[in-house]
Amino acid sequence: MSGADATTPREPFGWLPEPMRPLPQEPEDRLRSSTTWLVETTLLLLVAVLLLTATINDVARQTGVNERLIADLATWRAYTGHNYKNIDIDQQLLGPSSEHEVVCGNISPGPPKGRTQLCLVIWGPIHGGRRTVHGGWYIPPGSEDQRAGRYGCFGAGAEGICSR
Repeated sequence: MSGADATTPREPFGWLPEPMRPLPQEPEDRLRSSTTWLVETTLLLLVAVLLLTATINDVARQTGVNERLIADLATWRAYTGHNYKNIDIDQQLLGPSSEHEVVCGNISPGPPKGRTQLCLVIWGPIHGGRRTVHGGWYIPPGSEDQRAGRYGCFGAGAEGICSR
């Protein structure tokens, strides 16, 4: 930077690239300019409304899912009488859009999946911070596949899914 450049006053928008700097005067075709501005502003507002709607929809959906999962944990703990922290919730096993969750946890103290697990099929509305248990099954210790190792199925939620 030379000494002359340091002493000359800078334009307020001189740091912007040339196409982005404001025009020194109004364009001669003012009607065309205002129409372009109106179209651009309208499109920007429509995009903003679309993004706002999508964000609100996503937040509301996720809030509902979180409330359901909290109720599922409380239901499993109330059903089994165990206040364990390491409980698995599977939303995919019975279909991601079914709102039927499978909640599994050890039936006795121990590391996760280190003991026999009780899996409950839970769905329905939340009442008193809990949801309804519609069935379930047991899984042997160390079983990674919930489908293959099931036994002792019970209830309507487990009909036709136990091999034994």
